[in-house]
Amino acid sequence: MAKRPNILYFVADQMRSDVQHHLGNEAALTPNLDALVNDGVSFRNAYCQNPVCVPSRCSFLTGLYPHTTGHRTMHFLQNSDEPNILRIMKNAGYEVIWTHRNDVLGGDKPKTEYCDEFYDGIHPENRRDFVRTETAFGKGHYLPETFNKDIYSFYYGKVSDPRMAGIQDVNAVNACLDYLDRKKEEGNDKPFFIYCTLMFPHPPYACDDPWYSMIDRKKTEECWPRRGWVEDKPSMLVETANKMDLHDWSEERWTELRATYLAMTAKWDDQLGQIVQKLKDNGFYDDTSIFVFSDHGDYTGDYDIVEKLQNCFEDDLSNIPLVVKPAKQFEVKPRISDALVELVDLSATVSEMTGVELGYVQYGKSLLPALAGSDFHKDAVFCEGGRDHGDIPSMEIGHKDPRDMYWPRISTQQEEGPQHTKATMIRMGNLKYVQRLYEKDELYDLEKDPKEMVNVIDDPSYAAEVLKMQKRMLQWYQETADWVPNRKDIR
Repeated sequence: MAKRPNILYFVADQMRSDVQHHLGNEAALTPNLDALVNDGVSFRNAYCQNPVCVPSRCSFLTGLYPHTTGHRTMHFLQNSDEPNILRIMKNAGYEVIWTHRNDVLGGDKPKTEYCDEFYDGIHPENRRDFVRTETAFGKGHYLPETFNKDIYSFYYGKVSDPRMAGIQDVNAVNACLDYLDRKKEEGNDKPFFIYCTLMFPHPPYACDDPWYSMIDRKKTEECWPRRGWVEDKPSMLVETANKMDLHDWSEERWTELRATYLAMTAKWDDQLGQIVQKLKDNGFYDDTSIFVFSDHGDYTGDYDIVEKLQNCFEDDLSNIPLVVKPAKQFEVKPRISDALVELVDLSATVSEMTGVELGYVQYGKSLLPALAGSDFHKDAVFCEGGRDHGDIPSMEIGHKDPRDMYWPRISTQQEEGPQHTKATMIRMGNLKYVQRLYEKDELYDLEKDPKEMVNVIDDPSYAAEVLKMQKRMLQWYQETADWVPNRKDIR
């Protein structure tokens, strides 16, 4: 039997795909991510399964689509009997190290079943260079005594306070480095699975030097060509943007916000480089399959909006970075691939790489053939979100004060119009179709309109393609809508 490879998941929070230098963004500084493509594959058309954190993470850690287990909200995390790749790998003999971001298990649930070490980046443990910190973005930040609507932009720019500059990420990465040094010193052959999941570049948009000053603002101006307002978009996006009321922001202000976002990405990339270098220094690199990706994207000013929405699927939110560097034992053709892939494919890939049976039905498809050189992976990819009318638990209760920076989005989610209602996206080829339960559908021709400016759903020349995508979506729901838990209850 071949040696079981180590696994590294290095995960960004809210990173859109088009901030990668090797994919053509001249303002982006991602040298360490770019370098991995020399030994692996960057998937240009990788998609998450939900455009917000919890449903996306519950999906990519299981290989199940969000609708199969009801994960359509930030407040419904995994049940104890749901599968999870971390617990599966631990039970299969892997040493599982989980650092920082959760958004999967309830805070009152122990993580001992899921990992050998959990480190949140806040509370002191035996870790190098640890800085104890609570977040600087507390109640006083969200509810300022002197209100200014610009708070809705989430923009802070250059900061020096480590609590606002991702110190929890720094602590989490240091915990990984510490583990890898201990692993080398111990010299045991037990394979490891590191789940290093960071906060950056999640808003608020704030970063420290040297990264803040490294971004060329002139190049940044050319990265996001979408300007002003766009008509015929879903009501969730329109109403949230109008509540944010950032329409009068100048291009200079947007450029600065976007440059700060790129600076956060550059800092995240530097931390990726630290871990990759440690793998090389300690002799683990060749035996480690590295998966670098994000849970979802970020608007970053497109359509005069920032942050994310639960039921909108522009590539800003749904198209995410995914670079896979397999362990040396697996065949790979290093390149940028245009194949359609999904984060739901990760668990199936890890299962095939490690020989660990997952023990339940998988809706993902192993990426090993695509890594080896296949230009085709799937005919369609999906993303979903929103709720039914009256589905109060999915509204995300709270944030009712207009001085709260989340008020524009959350208050719109709580309305009982069509805004926050169910929608499902399918992409096939260069067409992206969004079926909406209570309002007008969307269709974008990504070849003619890569920035999704023109909704062509009413164009009769696309009618046959829309019907084809609707039938494919129905097939997908029929294939995936009745996942049965892996247990038999006593009758």
